[in-house]
Formats: sequence, structure tokens, C-alpha cells
Amino acid sequence: MSLNDPQWGKRGNSPSGGPPDLEEIWRNVNRRISGILGRRGGGGEGEGGGGAGGGRPALPLGGAALLAALVVVVWFASGFYIVDEGRRGVVTRFGKYTETTQPGPRWHLPFPIEAVQLVDFSQVKTIEVGYRNTPKNKVEREAVMLTDDENIIDIQFAVQYNLKSAEDYVFKNNRPDQIVQYVAETAVREVVGKSKMDFALYEGREQIAKQTEQLMQQMLDRYETGVFVQKVTLQTVLPPDKVQAAFDDAVKAGQDRERLKNEGQAYANDVVPRARGMASRLIEEANGYNTEVVQKAEGDASRFRQILVEYQKAPAVTRDRLYLDMMQSVLGSAPKVVVDQKAGSGGNLLYLPLDRLIQQSGAPAAPESAPSAPRAAPEPAPAPEPPRSREALRGRER
Repeated sequence: MSLNDPQWGKRGNSPSGGPPDLEEIWRNVNRRISGILGRRGGGGEGEGGGGAGGGRPALPLGGAALLAALVVVVWFASGFYIVDEGRRGVVTRFGKYTETTQPGPRWHLPFPIEAVQLVDFSQVKTIEVGYRNTPKNKVEREAVMLTDDENIIDIQFAVQYNLKSAEDYVFKNNRPDQIVQYVAETAVREVVGKSKMDFALYEGREQIAKQTEQLMQQMLDRYETGVFVQKVTLQTVLPPDKVQAAFDDAVKAGQDRERLKNEGQAYANDVVPRARGMASRLIEEANGYNTEVVQKAEGDASRFRQILVEYQKAPAVTRDRLYLDMMQSVLGSAPKVVVDQKAGSGGNLLYLPLDRLIQQSGAPAAPESAPSAPRAAPEPAPAPEPPRSREALRGRER
């Protein structure tokens, strides 16, 4: 029999092997359900219907109650849910926030009374400002920024963040992730706008990242986004491509300036301490000379006062003593030659070089191997001093 036959499903099990009658199957199911619930199938006593075969019976009351109870059980069971570790469940009742549930098995009033939204707290999200995926894929509109000294630089950085408040993240803002990107771009522009170009390019990168992170967190807390900024990482900080050549020349000139400054400082570090040491030495020598002159003058003055006392006691003796001391000091380093004028009047001149004789007597003897120098003729012995001169000297000493 074809499925398009209008009598399909309305015939019993015929010997020809046709399909079963659906109405008969439905009556058998109702009869069995009524038997389970203690009711008679096919119409009971006191009912208006007849006995068996008295017409098509309706769905029994016991079957409808069982179906309703099953629906209620399924409806209540649909309120069970499990919150995984690292997540939070945000429960709403008719669209209004009710509570935030912790990890574990939970239950809420089924739909449409309450609904739950699972929010992942363990996931660390990343946004990129100035580039997408790789620093080579630069977004010019986001990367170009103006510094405090009115120079243009390109900054590419990434922000890593996670959630700290599920309620704020879900209900307080419409698109919190996009707000995080806008806040990141605003914060870095404010920080860079207060910095010099050289500071942003070289030594101030970590400081700029830290200030941007703090400013972002303040703005996100003020907007109640429920976001916690973990880290801000500067990928590249470079001058614009159009002025890269000029910037390289300026950097090279700056490096040459620093090199020359360092060389000059090294030369100054070498010369200045040496000059200071020399000046200190000269000052010490001058102080020593000053002390020497002053002390010598004081000693001479003291000696003069002592001599004055002795002169007042014996003027002649003191005068002769001063004369002899002066002659000794003057003639002590002068060459000494003694000439006898009286003996020279007889035809023989007596010549006595005392300084040479003193030098010869004080010089060491020459070694035997060395050739001996020709000896000069011995000088004649000095004539004995007349007795009269000796007596005169004795009288002076007295």
C-alpha cells in the first residue's frame, strides 16, 4: 500500500500485511496508563459513555496529570547548573541582578523567572593598540601620538586584563571590552603628551607603561567596568617612518655630542686633579718657606739680642768674634791661595793652593791598574809664621 493512501494508519493489522491503525495504538496506550493509575480503560462506571466499543475515549485524567507532573519535574530540573572553577554565575530575576554564585553545583528558578550567565574570571584578555596581531601590521590612526616637546612618535602596546566584578562587567556597561581599548588609547596619549620625545624613546619606556597602567585602572574604576588591568607592555616606540632618516641623523649627532662631552670630561678629570695637586703642593711649599723665614728671623733676632747682651759685657771680644765668624762664612767656600810677599821679594814666589790640597787629601786613592797621572812638582813648604803674628793672635783671643 502506498503512503499516499488516505486509509493508511486507519486500518487494523490485516492479513495482507498493511500498516497498523494509529487510533488503536493510542487506545492501547491510554488503557495501560489507566491500569497503572488504578482506573479502568475504555470508560468506567457512572460515566455517560457505554461499555467497550461504545465510542472513541478521550485522554484519561491520570495520563494528563502524569504528563503535567513530568513537565513540572523537567521544568524544575532545568534550574540546576554547574559553575566551573575560575568562573562566576550572574543570576538575574526577570532581568534584574539578584546574586553572583561561586564555583560548584547551583540551582535557580527556571526560565522565565530567573536566568544565569556564566562569566569567566580566569581568562586573561588582551587588547592591542597601534597594531593587530604583529607590530608590522600597524594601525596608523592609533599609533601616532604627540609628545610634550611637539614631536610625533609611533607607539604600539598591548594591555592584559581580567575581571574583578561580574556584576559591573555584565550590567554597568554595554561593551566593556571596547571601553577598555578606548581607555587604553586615551591613557597612553595623556602620559606621552606629558613626556619628552627622548624620554619616551629611551629611558622612560617602563615608566610610561607603569603610568599608563595606573591611569587606566583609575578610569576603568570610575566607569565601573569591573575590569582589572594586569600589565601594559610597550611593543615598539619609534619615530614616524617619514622622518626616520632625519631622526637617525639627529640621534647620531646626539651620540657624537655625548662622546665629545665624555672625552672632555675625561680630560678634565685628568687635568683638574693634577692642577689642584700642584696648587696644593705650591701652597704647602709657600707655607713651609714662610714658616722657615719667620722662624729664622725670630732665631736671628733672638741671637742678636743674646749677642747684644754679650757685647755690652765685652765689646772688643764680641766685635772680633763677629768679624772672624763673618770672614769664615765668606771665605769658607772661596778658593784659598797663600802668597808670601816678603819671600817673593828675594826672587822666589811662595804659592800655596789650600783648596786643591784639601781636595787631594780628601779624594780616595786611585786604583793600581789605572794609569797614574803625572804628579806636579811639590810645592815648597810654607815659611814659618813670625812669632810676632802669633803673639798678636793670642792677644786677640784673650
